[in-house]
Amino acid sequence: MSSTHHPGRLLVGAGMFGVVALAQVGVAQVGVAHAESTGGVAAGHASDSCDPLVEFSSATFSEPTRIDNEFLPMTPGTRLTYRGTITEGGDTVTHEVVFTVTDLVKDVAGVRTRVIYDLDLNDGEVAEAELAFFAQDDEGNVWNLGEYPEEYDAGVFTGAPDVWIAGLEGAVPGIHMPADPEELVGGPEYLQGEAPAIDFLDCARVAATGGTVDVPAGHFSDVLTTYERSPLESTTALQTKEHAPGVGIVRIGALDDPEGETLELVAIDTLGPSERARVDAAAFKLDAHGHLVSDVYSRTDRVRLALEDLVGNGRDGNGHPAA
Repeated sequence: MSSTHHPGRLLVGAGMFGVVALAQVGVAQVGVAHAESTGGVAAGHASDSCDPLVEFSSATFSEPTRIDNEFLPMTPGTRLTYRGTITEGGDTVTHEVVFTVTDLVKDVAGVRTRVIYDLDLNDGEVAEAELAFFAQDDEGNVWNLGEYPEEYDAGVFTGAPDVWIAGLEGAVPGIHMPADPEELVGGPEYLQGEAPAIDFLDCARVAATGGTVDVPAGHFSDVLTTYERSPLESTTALQTKEHAPGVGIVRIGALDDPEGETLELVAIDTLGPSERARVDAAAFKLDAHGHLVSDVYSRTDRVRLALEDLVGNGRDGNGHPAA
């Protein structure tokens, strides 16, 4: 969630987890994405300190929506709820994020991606609704291929200025969780995503393994910690994310960020057929609205049901709860 560029979003870049060592890393200089094609996406070159761990190629995704990376699994029907605080304009407000893995997929940059429905609330009021698109390559790396976030004020839609989709407007996908992150402790800082058109650049580094975390959702061990940052936004602000095996993110924190957020996992739910259908319908509606209001998003394929994911969970061939 939360990046200094995109406050409140669970799986997007930097904002919290801090150590002085990371703060001392030099600010990445953003290069211009060049024309070398990699499955329909220009191969970006963020900087020597924030580069892709591997080259993106659509040919390396055989089962892209089967996301079972130990530290960032995304199983359809899973809902994770987080609560904490965020500071905006000097005021601290309660913040809640509801992260749901839908039964929907979307083709992005030649890859079939899993659609995530992410709802952010400040003081109980919806501030942002987002669709995010993830896929896992054959090595087990989880990639972020784009985001469609809508912003709201007092329940009224105010715009979608931070849309980015891999392959459009120079946007480049990035790895959100490496296949073997434990081997990267103290290693290179890697690219999580870059979109020059909206001045978006997120980088991450694996900081530690073997941690323990106690949050309202439970006690977790063997926790992996990452440090994330948005070099174009701040030279000091950091986001920390703690990932538990088999669950994903369980806690988020901030360092040297006056508007950083703190979030803790408060609930892990497996949704039933009716709840899954309701979330899928909300995601369909958000996708349709995006095609109406965003020039960038209107150039993407529509989201669709992955009918194979519905087998055995009480849904019929149209995605509705079975009678």
